[in-house]
Amino acid sequence: MADAHSADERRQDTRPRLVVAGIGGAGCNAVNRMIDAGLSGVDMIAMNTDRDALSLCQSPLRLPLGPETTEGLGAGGDPKVGCRAAEESRNEIRRSLQGAQMVFLAAGMGGGTGTGAMPVVADIAASLGILTVAVVTKPFTFEGPRRKRNAEAGIDELKGRADTVIVVANDRLLDGCGAGSMPLIDAFRIADDVLRQGVQGISDIITVPGSVNVDFADVKATLSQAGTAMMGIGEAEGEGRAITAARRAAHSPLLDTSINGALRVLINMTSGPDLKLAEFNEAASMIQDLCDPKESRFIFGWVLDPAMEGKVRVTVLATGFAQPDQRPVTPIASQELRPQPQQVPVRPVAMAESSPISEPADTSDGREQVPVTVQSLLTAGSEAGEPDYIIDEHDLDTPALYRRR
Repeated sequence: MADAHSADERRQDTRPRLVVAGIGGAGCNAVNRMIDAGLSGVDMIAMNTDRDALSLCQSPLRLPLGPETTEGLGAGGDPKVGCRAAEESRNEIRRSLQGAQMVFLAAGMGGGTGTGAMPVVADIAASLGILTVAVVTKPFTFEGPRRKRNAEAGIDELKGRADTVIVVANDRLLDGCGAGSMPLIDAFRIADDVLRQGVQGISDIITVPGSVNVDFADVKATLSQAGTAMMGIGEAEGEGRAITAARRAAHSPLLDTSINGALRVLINMTSGPDLKLAEFNEAASMIQDLCDPKESRFIFGWVLDPAMEGKVRVTVLATGFAQPDQRPVTPIASQELRPQPQQVPVRPVAMAESSPISEPADTSDGREQVPVTVQSLLTAGSEAGEPDYIIDEHDLDTPALYRRR
């Protein structure tokens, strides 16, 4: 018995430290969902500029961003304010992430805190050499073109800082998952849960031991400096359960990326002891056929769970897509800004106050450090004739799906 306990303790000691950082309203809601779902093996951190909203988060570690910048009243939907708030709290963010081998960043893009602060947090994680995965949502079209442009600019920023970015398009709820006919409350619940699924789908691969094991090194090889990623989970039972689950995982209606063209693919299957070799092979072959069987690298895992008797769950994590050319971007100023005829000199988020822009911060994994650049946010929504959307100030920082009802 003592030997068994010792083995458990050794296994605990060798597990990588995984951190989930929920940023802004949507990110904090995602952290609550993970806690409610009993997600284990990860440390939770909630970060927000809104003191009252942060107090409602269940996370044991709650980090207020920019208490002097925002006075705890939120970013008012302005990504520049979110960026400055995160810069003010740079040291606190760094301390909260130290010692982690992998960090998940969860946020809704388009508002103030998530859009503005997440690139700063990603830069800090990169400077610490931490494998960084961002799981973000894009706003509904009805939230307006300004918010959409803010989201796109923020996602562009993340692609230069996080190892991997998984993007969930909220608009897909309107055409997928039968959302057109489902009750509104169920649609909100699904959308709230998407960020949790994205994080838990990956963290479970690492923290839940399998009969055919996928370890942290496998996940790191798939996600390190990978750019855009696709992550899908499918579950099925009955006849054709394995291939049905694989098909659902590979064609998630909510994700903004298809598995087609992926060069690095991790497939993890969970089942009861009744899964047959032919079923496993059929499901894996279907996913391989969607990629390039000759060029793609595949990693397979299998978790035996007696509670899954008669069922199969497939998790697919795909990266290595051809990246389109990134449009040029310029830095956000960390001061009160209005559009100016000339570029305003700015402080890059990846460096200390006194560091020159041309010198990237030190990283242990070779990731290039670049300044946070969301210049399009400075003039977002300022085109002539474009309507301004009036939204309650307490809701500005949280996309519609993630506001508490």
